[in-house]
Amino acid sequence: QVQLLESGGGLVQAGGSLRLSCVASGTIFDVNDMGWYRQASGMQRELVATITRFGGASYSDSVKARFTISRHNANNSVYLQMNSLKPEDTAVYYCNAAIRIGPWKETHTDYWGQGTQVTVSS
Repeated sequence: QVQLLESGGGLVQAGGSLRLSCVASGTIFDVNDMGWYRQASGMQRELVATITRFGGASYSDSVKARFTISRHNANNSVYLQMNSLKPEDTAVYYCNAAIRIGPWKETHTDYWGQGTQVTVSS
């Protein structure tokens, strides 16, 4: 009953920018940490950035100073502003969120979006 939908991917030249968006919808009681992961062709999925419900952000070393994660709790959304993009940023980017669907739950469950393709040309 919970769905995460990403948008904003596309093709850009090196040095360009993209802004990814993810909206969680469905039966949601509350949302804790949210984040972005990416998976390049033939590679394992890796963490890009995470953000707590209070706005505390963490980044992988490869994107620090270039990417910014943010969230809007009112509509259960998380965003990733990507600047100074490099060809090595090319990957499918996945949204992640820890969600409780009701107050009877003591723990949160991870949900994943379907992914959005980001391609950076040289």
